[in-house]
Amino acid sequence: YNPVDFTLAAAISTPSVVNIRAESRTKGFYWIGGGEESVSTGSGVIISPDGYIVTNNHVIENSSELEVTLNNNKTYIAEIIGTDPSTDIALIKIESEEELTYVPFGNSDNLKIGEWVLAVGNPFNLTSTVTAGIVSAKARNINILRTQEFSIESFIQTDAAVNQGN
Repeated sequence: YNPVDFTLAAAISTPSVVNIRAESRTKGFYWIGGGEESVSTGSGVIISPDGYIVTNNHVIENSSELEVTLNNNKTYIAEIIGTDPSTDIALIKIESEEELTYVPFGNSDNLKIGEWVLAVGNPFNLTSTVTAGIVSAKARNINILRTQEFSIESFIQTDAAVNQGN
């Protein structure tokens, strides 16, 4: 057993990482006609066997159609369930006849500073990429979720390489 061998963790997590393609169409002025179409892509993670997926809000915001490609190259149309622009999180859902491979949530209270972590993504629909790092800090407050009385943040900081779209 080698504690820094990530092959098993990568093999377990990559089937749950998806590529998301979001199309946005803007309406044109009546004298110009048409409008413009733009496409953004990013990654998401399947979090339940019935097709719920967590992604970044900036990937799906203002989209008119969402296309999700699984690790096995099957493609689905997704619907937006909910968004939180302040934390850049969105929940989308696909419908599949089969139970999907998913990543269950862990308990961040059990996470230890210095513990190894993986960052997995599929932003460009090539195949999933995997990078590694350690938990650098817990309960970070970066002042994006403030009420007048207190902050409701508790982010995990890691030094794992997270590239655009991951």
